[in-house]
Amino acid sequence: MAHLTRGARSPETTASVQDYLAAIYDLAGSGRPVIGARLAKHMKVSPPAVTEALHRMVRAGYIRLAAGKEITLTKKGRAMAEVMARRHRLLERWLTDILGLDWTEAHEEAHRLEHALSPKVEDRLAAILGMPTTCPHGNPIPGMASPSQSHPFPLDQAKEGTTVVVERITEEAEADRKLLEHLWQNGVRPGMRLKIQEVAPWAGTITTASDGKAIVLGLAAAGKIWVYQPK
Repeated sequence: MAHLTRGARSPETTASVQDYLAAIYDLAGSGRPVIGARLAKHMKVSPPAVTEALHRMVRAGYIRLAAGKEITLTKKGRAMAEVMARRHRLLERWLTDILGLDWTEAHEEAHRLEHALSPKVEDRLAAILGMPTTCPHGNPIPGMASPSQSHPFPLDQAKEGTTVVVERITEEAEADRKLLEHLWQNGVRPGMRLKIQEVAPWAGTITTASDGKAIVLGLAAAGKIWVYQPK
């Protein structure tokens, strides 16, 4: 298991800073640049509040702001972000696999609990869960063995007539409660095979099918779901 830095919380590493770092880490997993507007939307915070927080984190050495306003984590910031992502995703596993909560409840409860989790309990939780490599939504858990490479891409880029397999529901999608509920109710899970029936840019939708059941998604929502083509 990879080592994650878990030093005592410094004065700057408040729960709010941890939330920002985790959100930047999550958004970076989509493969698109992380900018303030995306971060504000993801965290449901006003743009001015995000700008102020970002400047504080630059001064504290957690992030860098490029000329094009792209936000990147420093080594220090990434270390803290990985700790928070690991705790959140382990808690989601526990809440779904052991306590039986659905995706939406697990995501929200994990966010409430992650700041209170100690390194000792975190390690014990990982061991009890069997050292899982991903959260229930398929996102890799930092510090665990890396999942096998499958060359994933966003669902909105899939071609009509092809079959794809769901790899993960990104954290950006998890932040959208309605989308998460829609996916849960339609049985969209990591490992699910989807036949691409229609891609309709003029309507802004993509229609997929699994076991004969049609599942329609907006292209923006589909872009938050990563899939791969089976061999």
